Amino acid sequence: MSESKNFNKIIHLAFPPNTSGRPVVCNLGKLYNLSFNILKADINPRLEGSMTLEITGLEEDYHKGINYLKENGVRLIPVAQKIARDDESCMHCGMCLAMCPTGALSLEKDTRLVLFDLEKCTACGLCTKVCPVRAMEVDPQD
Repeated sequence: MSESKNFNKIIHLAFPPNTSGRPVVCNLGKLYNLSFNILKADINPRLEGSMTLEITGLEEDYHKGINYLKENGVRLIPVAQKIARDDESCMHCGMCLAMCPTGALSLEKDTRLVLFDLEKCTACGLCTKVCPVRAMEVDPQD
């Protein structure tokens, strides 16, 4: 059996109406010893929920927790698929840098180009609101 190691991941969850009122996220901590930080949460008028979480714990426990969520009808959407950047449209003006709370957008000092790190992105959407050429956008697949 492989050795468990610390694990930290940002994920986006989509809840169907029959699951959005149940404590499935709370159970990640109780049943699987995972810590979670809610970065964004919403329930629409049809009672469908969405939530962006940062989950921390042992990798083995993380995978058990993810299986638990799936068994309860929760869809996992990789955060990297939530926000997209059109590299050809980006002017590297830096407007998005001031808005990004996680450092997913940063300035490469030597080239003065804006870099986008999908692993750090929490899909808050702030960058999409200030981009003058709409190079940063919510992925249409969602």
